[in-house]
Amino acid sequence: MKIGQSSIAALAATAALFAASPAFAHAKLLRSTPAAQARVAAPKTIALTFSEKVVPAFSTFELVMVGHDMKVPVKTTVSRDGKTITGTPQGRMMAGPYKINWTIASSDGHRIKGEVPFQVR
Repeated sequence: MKIGQSSIAALAATAALFAASPAFAHAKLLRSTPAAQARVAAPKTIALTFSEKVVPAFSTFELVMVGHDMKVPVKTTVSRDGKTITGTPQGRMMAGPYKINWTIASSDGHRIKGEVPFQVR
């Protein structure tokens, strides 16, 4: 059986992709407090933990009451290990649906966004 040069080149390219795959890894949200879809009393603190360190200057979140587009001021900090962003809501949270809109810059420089929906009872 004869293998063509294009087949060898394709195999080499595929192998290179798999070898470089850790470079394409980005920080992922591992857990949040409150958890996604949770129904909780108004939280005193909110925490988002990621799979790798985030760049503090470019990593934060905002708290929004869904349906009203009302933002609740939040003061955020990044933990010493660089993997958790903690925030303290600065305003009163009424009952209803909220979402945490987060933006981070992972250590590889990529900006990543996401949201965590939850309900205050």
